[in-house]
Amino acid sequence: MNAFAALSDPTRRNIVKIVVMHGQLSSSEISRNFDISSAAISQHLKILKESQVLRMKKDAQRRLYSLGSGMDEVEEWIDEIKAQWSKRLNKYERYVLKMKKERDREKK
Repeated sequence: MNAFAALSDPTRRNIVKIVVMHGQLSSSEISRNFDISSAAISQHLKILKESQVLRMKKDAQRRLYSLGSGMDEVEEWIDEIKAQWSKRLNKYERYVLKMKKERDREKK
């Protein structure tokens, strides 16, 4: 599963948001933020880990989750979209300025 598929679920998006806000968290610390079973949270964490959105490291009996490299795919996609919109908006701005100049010339 890729990062986009993993993030398609609102619970998983909220898990990622919580991890980003608080840094490294255990699965029980993550679970406290939800009104669903720990088993359900574990399934969500498994998917996020498999997609590399989150990484897990073992610390004795605890499993600690932090942001993983899978978010790089999402960030690259966002950067591409922003670049496309920036080009479009710059082109639109040039068009509007051209139209304004033409309108100003007609008024004279």
